Amino acid sequence: MSDGGNGIEAFIAGLPKAELHVHHIGSASPRIVAELAARYRGKSKVPTDPVALAEYFTFTDFAHFVEVYLSVVDLIRDAEDVRTLTYGVAEDMARQQIRYAELTITPYSSVSRGIPDVAFMEAIEDARKSAERDFGVVLRWCFDVPGMAGHAAAEETTRLAVDLAPEGLVSFGLGGPEIGVPRSQFKPYFDRARAAGLRSVPHAGETTGPESVWEAIRELGAERIGHGTQAVRDRALLDHLGEHRIPLEVCPTSNIATRAVERIEDHPIRQMVDAGLLVTVNSDDPPMFGTDLNTEYAVAARLLGLDEAGVTALARNAVEASFLDEGGKSRLVAEIDGYLAGWTARG
Repeated sequence: MSDGGNGIEAFIAGLPKAELHVHHIGSASPRIVAELAARYRGKSKVPTDPVALAEYFTFTDFAHFVEVYLSVVDLIRDAEDVRTLTYGVAEDMARQQIRYAELTITPYSSVSRGIPDVAFMEAIEDARKSAERDFGVVLRWCFDVPGMAGHAAAEETTRLAVDLAPEGLVSFGLGGPEIGVPRSQFKPYFDRARAAGLRSVPHAGETTGPESVWEAIRELGAERIGHGTQAVRDRALLDHLGEHRIPLEVCPTSNIATRAVERIEDHPIRQMVDAGLLVTVNSDDPPMFGTDLNTEYAVAARLLGLDEAGVTALARNAVEASFLDEGGKSRLVAEIDGYLAGWTARG
């Protein structure tokens, strides 16, 4: 069992980690958001004061979260903004000992606002290579369809992913509101992305029931599920996820912030683990939810009653579920296990 105190938090702070469900613009720190808001003062309702951002990032429901999120998207207006944001996100990740991250990017949001597609790709790739050189953080991209924007957004995202295909791109996703946005309508776009070699990682079962997870698996060929919070309501689905080793990207604090789950004590992560699922822990949109990956690991440790070895197992899960190459996976797992061994020897 966990000691429940600062010991486990100190252990988590130094633990090498991978993160699989974290959004590009949603990872912008208050410092970056405030700087961009000041740059576009008078053209945005986003506060320029980092302290005021905490109140601004308090959501009444998922729809309100999307509204606020899009107001931050509006602050990203040229390729230099994109590069600044991406590099800053990697720097924040390095401080948390994140070695590898699959960052969900919604290129449609930026390109449709006038940033040239090639300039956008060059900006994220320059930031990715610089971040790996400067911080040792390996970034890969998931290009994400904003589901609420419909087929036009899906078509453009597919074009950007398949035709421009930046070097760091590994997967194809689907985000935004689930209610009124059936997963199945995006099957043709996922078929094209998968045919081009991209992996399928749609959001599902966050604010709708288990049926959206089934749709994601059957229609979109999902290899991982973003959130999957409602999967625990369907025993057959749990059995399927476990049998086929389909990982869940679990984001506890996010689910509370968007009201997908009422109380942290009610979060279904325990049921997921007890069902034998491959559970990974992630931060989603960390500054917007007042969290980071270290905090999410601490929340999971408390909910699951984990000690250092248990937390280490969660870190290994993320590596197993990632799309990192096998050599990279082996090296990161060895680093994680070495960290635990060193910590235990000191204790």
